[in-house]
Amino acid sequence: MSVDYIRYDILTQNALRGMVRTVLADAATNGLPGEHHFFIRFDTKAEGTRISSRLKAQYPDEMTIVLQHQFWDLAVGEEAFDVGLSFNGIPERLSVPFAAIKEFFDPSVGFQLAFDVVSNDESAVETEGEAAAPETANGPQALPVPANPAPQGAEPAAKEPAKKPAKPRPKDGDEGAAVVRLDQFRKKK
Repeated sequence: MSVDYIRYDILTQNALRGMVRTVLADAATNGLPGEHHFFIRFDTKAEGTRISSRLKAQYPDEMTIVLQHQFWDLAVGEEAFDVGLSFNGIPERLSVPFAAIKEFFDPSVGFQLAFDVVSNDESAVETEGEAAAPETANGPQALPVPANPAPQGAEPAAKEPAKKPAKPRPKDGDEGAAVVRLDQFRKKK
């Protein structure tokens, strides 16, 4: 197999993280449209991640936040986003670099992206956690969506009544599947 000197895997991840940046910037400016909301899983050890020592002790490797009803001051920059959330009734301010994001999921439409977290030299790939994507050296892969994804940290909204459960996601190959699978575009050998 030939060597990929261009590093398409890293370029693809950066482009998809740019899409996440665009979606979050729109939410910061206009709010969340319709039923859209986001589960964002990120590496708490990644360079540039800022969370309180209390949260760091509780989530030493990774955590998932939910941007739905109770978040505030969402600010999106080129390299990171900042957001206010409440954890067990205690307000916290988090700063999450886009490079630290491991997964972005919008359950309202079944859209999900999974990313590798690449080290500073962008040559070694970290694959920590049980939800690491397959073929991590080849870029982001779609992960199976859990039936009831459980956010870590963010409290459920108390202001709005509970919503009816989401419809089950279609299986791979079914019409309407919304998971982006980059391996469909790769040249198979």
